[in-house]
Amino acid sequence: MTKDIATPLRTKQILAKHGFHLKKSLGQNFLIDTNILTNIVNAAGIDEDTGVIEVGPGIGALTEYLARAAKKVVSIEIDQRLLPVLEDTLSPYPNAEVIHSDVLKADLEQLLIDKFSDVKQVKVVANLPYYVTTPILMRFLEGKLDVTSITVMIQSEVAQRIAASPGTKEYGALSIAAQYYAEAERVMTVPASVFVPPPRVDSAVLHLKVRDEPAAKVIDETYFFEVFHASFANRRKTILNNLTHNLGPKERKAEIEEALAEAAIDPKRRGETLSIQEFAALSDALYTRLKA
Repeated sequence: MTKDIATPLRTKQILAKHGFHLKKSLGQNFLIDTNILTNIVNAAGIDEDTGVIEVGPGIGALTEYLARAAKKVVSIEIDQRLLPVLEDTLSPYPNAEVIHSDVLKADLEQLLIDKFSDVKQVKVVANLPYYVTTPILMRFLEGKLDVTSITVMIQSEVAQRIAASPGTKEYGALSIAAQYYAEAERVMTVPASVFVPPPRVDSAVLHLKVRDEPAAKVIDETYFFEVFHASFANRRKTILNNLTHNLGPKERKAEIEEALAEAAIDPKRRGETLSIQEFAALSDALYTRLKA
């Protein structure tokens, strides 16, 4: 049986064999704990009918666990230096393919057509670099791609923010942006000690079950996003003050007050207390007054 990549000794041997040096700029931290890999695959619900898109396979530690469980794995790697490493480490897995690309620039729609026409469902699973976590997540969510879930290991603090509930200090624009498209669940904490090299903070596994329809219906989705971003511009300010100063001309304050009244939202509330449904009602009320 193939020896697991995700052990301290094997990881060290692989890096030495290929003379590979990690780049801090790419947020490269390699996992060396097989139990956590098992938990990630289980949390993602991978089976023999599943296709998986992985982002940032590194030296293939998570990839091999995915390949053992899934029908097909396509991993997107930005660092060209890792391609020969992955060709070596993933050679026992013919159902694993590596594509050299930047996931933020890749044609993911075409990738799904080209690579996954023979699977029942496609899921995204990844150990994401901290510095591009949000852009990558939003690329998959806003793109409305045909994927059923996204399971990622990310910075613990970011996972808390994404899965946060209204009224908590972690709840903000990122919570709404993600939860508008998916149901978010923080699965487990991952200590920094199980990585080589260890990052400065702990990580967490986050599971996003993509909704069939967004959490709320709105007149204009782009404007809905503008409204809640404006509402969180200054967390210490009321919703009325934030909207007045960040959404439109200040002389239209009366219309903003009317919209808040129509949406049954107290103008003295703060943005972090509003649910997605309340933001949707407010967005529509504002749209008819300020944009239509």
